[in-house]
Amino acid sequence: MQLARSLLYALIFYPATLLYVIAGLSLGLFATRPMQAVVHGWADLHEWLSVHLLGVRMRIEGTLPDGPCLIAVKHESMYETIQMLRIADTPVVVLKHELADMPLFGWMTRRYGVIPVDREAGPKALRTMLTAAKQAIADRRPVAIFPEGTRVPPGERPPLRSGFAGLYRVLGLPVVPIAMDSGRLWGRGLMKRPGLVTFQVQDIIPAGLPRDEIEARVHAAINALNP
Repeated sequence: MQLARSLLYALIFYPATLLYVIAGLSLGLFATRPMQAVVHGWADLHEWLSVHLLGVRMRIEGTLPDGPCLIAVKHESMYETIQMLRIADTPVVVLKHELADMPLFGWMTRRYGVIPVDREAGPKALRTMLTAAKQAIADRRPVAIFPEGTRVPPGERPPLRSGFAGLYRVLGLPVVPIAMDSGRLWGRGLMKRPGLVTFQVQDIIPAGLPRDEIEARVHAAINALNP
């Protein structure tokens, strides 16, 4: 039964995504805010399907602060990449450049506000990321990053990518780490399992710490729900 529900989720969500992209592209020709509303509506659809079709519910422990900050999130599945659009206030999301370069979908993500990263481009990629991040701060928007890079199975704790420390140093913002455990229910394959995903907002870490200290504190905080 759960496999059938997972298949139905895919059959509804991905075609619907195309419709939302077309709507967002159309509105984005005239103004940014209506297009952003379409993106948030897409995230709301995902939440509805997750709860009512898959039985995947979300619990948030703690509260995100108002204003610009650097939100560092554990990454175990696609689930949190979409849910962060609902948890944070119109966040600018750091994501791999392949997604931002996709036809249609990539254009809309750039219009919404993302920071595309090419992990193979070295210093050039970091400069591009920092320029986009500074614009996000000028717009008074939080920046969300998955500092370990690619999504990992539950229990894995890879080191943080260097881009996180660069953002932290240049932006001079406090960090809000978020631990979460979606990988138990939402794996890479088709099958999704019902249950509760916890987003645990950790204590704010101040700006200006040495690289070794900020990386160690963020790494420990985002892995607080790891077994």
